[in-house]
Amino acid sequence: MPTIRTFIVTPNLPGPLKPLLEIARNVWWSWNVEAISLLRRVDPDLWDKHDGNPVAVLGSLSAERVSELERDQAFLAHLERVKGDLERYLNLDSWFAGEHKDIKSDLIGYFSLEFGLHESLPLYSGGLGILAGDHLKSATDLGVPLVGMGLAYQYGYFRQYLNHDGWQMEEYSVNDFFNMSMSLEKDDSGQDHTIEVHYPGRVVKARIWRLQVGRNPLFLLDTNIPENQPEDRELTSRLYSGDNDMRIRQEILLGIGGLRALITLGLEPTVCHLNEGHSAFLALERINLLMKNKGLDFDTAFELVRASNVFTTHTPVPAGNDHFHPDLVRTYLKRKADELGIDMERLLALGRQDPDNKAETFCMTVLALRLSRFVNGVSELHGHVSRKMWQQVWPKAPFEEIPITHVTNGIHTRSWLCTEIARLYDRYLGPRWFEDPTNKTLWDRVDQIPDAELWRSHERMRERLVGFVRRRLRNQLRNRGANRTWVKQASEVLDPEALTIGFARRFATYKRAALILSDPARLSRIVNNPDRPVQIIFAGKAHPKDHPGKEIIRELIHLSEREEFRKHIVFVEDYNIEVARYLVQGVDIWLNNPRRPLEASGTSGMKVPPNGGINLSVLDGWWCEGYQQDNGWAIGAGEEFEDQAYQDDVESTALFDLLENEIVPAFYERSSDDVPREWTRIMKNSMRTVNAEFNTNRMVEEYTERFYIPCVENSARLSADDYARARELAEWRRRVKAGWEKLKIIKVDAPPLSDQPMGSSLPVKATVQLGGIPADEVLVEVYHGLLDSSGEILNGETATMFPGDTESDGTVVYTGDIPCRRAGRRGFTLRAVPRKDGYPLDRFETGLVSWWDDPSTGATDQGSAAPGVTVHRA
Repeated sequence: MPTIRTFIVTPNLPGPLKPLLEIARNVWWSWNVEAISLLRRVDPDLWDKHDGNPVAVLGSLSAERVSELERDQAFLAHLERVKGDLERYLNLDSWFAGEHKDIKSDLIGYFSLEFGLHESLPLYSGGLGILAGDHLKSATDLGVPLVGMGLAYQYGYFRQYLNHDGWQMEEYSVNDFFNMSMSLEKDDSGQDHTIEVHYPGRVVKARIWRLQVGRNPLFLLDTNIPENQPEDRELTSRLYSGDNDMRIRQEILLGIGGLRALITLGLEPTVCHLNEGHSAFLALERINLLMKNKGLDFDTAFELVRASNVFTTHTPVPAGNDHFHPDLVRTYLKRKADELGIDMERLLALGRQDPDNKAETFCMTVLALRLSRFVNGVSELHGHVSRKMWQQVWPKAPFEEIPITHVTNGIHTRSWLCTEIARLYDRYLGPRWFEDPTNKTLWDRVDQIPDAELWRSHERMRERLVGFVRRRLRNQLRNRGANRTWVKQASEVLDPEALTIGFARRFATYKRAALILSDPARLSRIVNNPDRPVQIIFAGKAHPKDHPGKEIIRELIHLSEREEFRKHIVFVEDYNIEVARYLVQGVDIWLNNPRRPLEASGTSGMKVPPNGGINLSVLDGWWCEGYQQDNGWAIGAGEEFEDQAYQDDVESTALFDLLENEIVPAFYERSSDDVPREWTRIMKNSMRTVNAEFNTNRMVEEYTERFYIPCVENSARLSADDYARARELAEWRRRVKAGWEKLKIIKVDAPPLSDQPMGSSLPVKATVQLGGIPADEVLVEVYHGLLDSSGEILNGETATMFPGDTESDGTVVYTGDIPCRRAGRRGFTLRAVPRKDGYPLDRFETGLVSWWDDPSTGATDQGSAAPGVTVHRA
C-alpha cells in the first residue's frame, strides 16, 4: 500500500458569512425555526441532498453561490438576526442558575450508547437515543451543567430498504464526521486529544469529537485511527451490531474510556447519570481513580461513587438487558479487578442478582443497580415493572419498598413542533410557552385558539405529510424494482383530507404492528368507506436479527399491495428523525398497541399532541398517566393477559370498535364551516393535558431536584475533610455487616388484636438483641397494612419504634404505635435495618434486614413481607 498523508479542508467563507459556520456547528440550530430557515436558504437543493446537514452544505457551495450570498442584503440581515438569537440563547439567565446559585463547578456526566439529535447526525437507533438527545437539549435550555458522553459510530445504525418481496434488508452509510456538526478536541499543541483503554494484550486509543448542543457539549469517542489494530478500529464502527464480545468492548470504551475522556478535557463529573446499563463500567473506573489518586481503599471509594451515581433503566423486557458470561468478564475485567485490589469473584458478584451464585451471568443492569444511589424507570408503570424484575437484588425488601422509583419521560417540544402550530402558540399563548413549557396555566390558553384556525393549520400539516409520503413511496418502489404502473400510482396514494393514522416504531413483536391487520375484511370496510375514508401510514425498523419482526413488515407490505388497500395503507422505509417529524406533525391519530406492560414509556406518542394529533393507545407506558378519557382513546382498560392469542383477539376487536363507533364519526361530523367541533375539542384537551407534563424540561427539572442535586450534596459531604465521612461510612458498613447475624427480634408484645377502633393506635413493644451494635445505628420499624385473601400485607406502611434502656441481658426494648386509620383485616410484623444518621443511605442498600421470625406463634407466612417473616393478623 502507498503512504497516504491526510489533511483537512474546511469551508472557507468570507467575513460576512463566517457566522454561518458558528451556527452550523451548534446543534441549537436544529430546534430553532429561524436558524433552519436560514441554513436551508443557503442552498435548498444542497440542503435536501445532504439530509439537512448544514456543514456539508457549506462545504459544497460553489464560489458563485458564495458570492451571491455575500451580496444578498436580505440574506445577510437574516444571518445577523439568527446570529443574535444564538448569542442571546447562550447568555440567557437560566432556570438552574436561578434555582441553584451555590453550585458553580459541579458537573453532571450523562453517558449513553446512542444520541438522537437530528437526522443529519445518525448516531442513534431509536427511542433510547432520541430520549438522550432531547435530554441534552432540555438540559441546555435549563442551564443544567451537564456534559454528554457517547461513541462516534462510523456507520451508525443500519439504513433500511425492502426487497421485491417486502423483506427488510440492511445497508450502512459512512458518517463523514469532518462534514458534520462536529469537531475534534485538540490539546494546547494542536494535536488531537486522545485517551487510552486497556484490553487484553493491547492498548486501544480513541480520539474525542465534540458536538456542541446549545450551551453544553456532547463528546464522542472514535477508535477508527491508524494507531489501533483493525479489530479495534471497528469498535466504534456500528451501533448494536456484533456479538457479546464486541458489545462488552464497546461498553468498556463508553464507561471507562468515556470517564477518562472527560477527565482529560478537565471536565471530571461530580455526578454520573447512566442512561441504561451500557455505561456501568464507569462506576468501577471512578472507584479505581479515587483509589489511585486519593489513596482510598475500595470500600471507601465505593461509598463515594455509589452516592453520586444515577441510573435510568429503560427496558421492561429481560432480554433487553446486557448479560455476559463470567469467562468473558474475566477476560476483559481481570486487569480492572487487580487495579481495584479485589478478586474476580467479588467483581462478578456486583453484576449478579444472587452474589453467591457463581453460575449466574454478569448483568450490566445489576452492576448499575448496585453502584447507583438513585435508580428509576421511565414511567410510573415501568417503575412498578422494574421493581418486579429486579426484586431479587433486594430479596428481603417488600416489593413496594424496592429502591427503584420512576421519572416519566418527556420530549423536547420545540424539536418536534411544526411551524404552523408554533405560530398559533405564539399568537394565543404568548412567547413564553417555549421558555416555560411546564407552565400549565399557559397551556390552558389553548382553548383561546379558534377551532377553525386550529383545524386549518392541522389540515395543512396533513397535506404536507401526504406529499412527503408520496415522494418517499415513489423512490421506494423504484428502488424495489416495482412496475412502472405502481410507481405512477404512488402519486395518488393517500387522501390529504382523509382521517390519517400513524404507526411508527421499532418492529419488535411485542409492539404488535400487525394488530390492526388481524381482520382484513373489517379493515377494508373501514378504510374504503367512500364518505368516511381512513388511511394508515406505517414506518419502523426490525433489528437485523429479529426475523419475526421482519416477517411482520413483509406481511404488512403484502397486504398494502392488495387492490383494496393500495391507496390507503403505506409503509415508509428507513424510519428516522425526519420521517418521525413529518408523521407526528401530520397525523390525526397516533396508534400504539404494545402488549402491556412491555412498553417502558413510548415517547413517540408524546410528540403528537403538541401538533394537534390525538393518541389511540393501549394503557401502557406513559399513556397510563397521560390518558384522561377526554383527551384521546384507550384500547382496553389496562388488562394483562396470559393467553396472548386471546389478548390479540380482544384488543383488536376493541380497536376496530373504537374506530367505527367513536373515532371516525368524531372526525367526519362537521359544522357548517366544515370544522369537526368534537374533534377539535379533543385536540385541545390533548394539547392542554399532555404538553405541560410530558416534556423533557419537566423531566430534567425532576432529575435535577430529585437526583442530581442530592448527589452533588452527597459527594460534597463524603469528600469533605480528606474523605473522612466516606471512610467512616465504609468502616461503619464493615462493622455492622460483621455483627448483623447476632441481631434478632426476640419477642413482640401487643394488646388483644381484635376490634381495634378506627382512629385509635395499637401499641407495640419489641425486645431486640442488638448483638453489640449501638441502638442508634439500628432502625426498628413496624411494617403494617391491610391483608389480602392469602394473608399478605398489601402496600405496607411503616411506623418507627423507639429504643428504651438496655436490659441486663443486653437486649433493648423498642416501643411504637400503629395508627388504625382504615377499617378492615390488618396485619403487622417488625423489622430492623441499619441506619447511619446524616449519611446517604437507603433502608435496603446494605442488604442487611432482620425480620421478626417467630415460628412458635404459628403465624409465619413465607410470602408476606419477605421470606421467613412473622405476620400478626387482626
